[in-house]
Amino acid sequence: MLLQIHPDNPNPREMAMVISALQNNGLIIYPTDTVYGLAWDINSPKAFDKIVKIKGKNALKENFSLVCTDISQISQFCLHITNPIFKLLKNNLPGPFTFILNASNNVPRFYKSKKKTVGIRIPNNNIAMEIVSKLGHPIMTTSLHDEDEVLEYMTDPELINDKYEHLVNHVIDGGYGKNEASTIVDCTEEDFEIIRQGIGELVF
Repeated sequence: MLLQIHPDNPNPREMAMVISALQNNGLIIYPTDTVYGLAWDINSPKAFDKIVKIKGKNALKENFSLVCTDISQISQFCLHITNPIFKLLKNNLPGPFTFILNASNNVPRFYKSKKKTVGIRIPNNNIAMEIVSKLGHPIMTTSLHDEDEVLEYMTDPELINDKYEHLVNHVIDGGYGKNEASTIVDCTEEDFEIIRQGIGELVF
């Protein structure tokens, strides 16, 4: 179902429908400060099984990201938030960044597989933040890629709904998305490394 939600003032009724879907092992497509994302409750293996069916076996190797509300919540799912990492997060979040950090045992095993790291996001988007806040814990997310040879990501929520309405519970129309993803920063070593330059310009 396509839900129109105003990005500046999310409607409580529609937001309640989104939260209910996530709490019942559902999938949603939602806007961020970069591209549209496919998301589910971090604690739902049943929802993750649906992701595997949609994306195929490659989903087991994909790098998903956690969407959190603040640095305090990030610290629950990551090890060793050193002073330099804390400063980097504080200077750049909320914003269009994905930070790769060492994962703690609070990240469910069925995501980590052999990986010991996790991507973390705090998008500068009211809808995304309201979802995580109302749910009470992070959502797991992956970007929506376009099959078009020119556009890398899907940006029109109505076209997204046409393609995914039978695969997800809700597509949130929060306006057109961008066609450039977040900047990815690897923070697992002492020297931080930008491994993909996206919209975000990192501030140290």
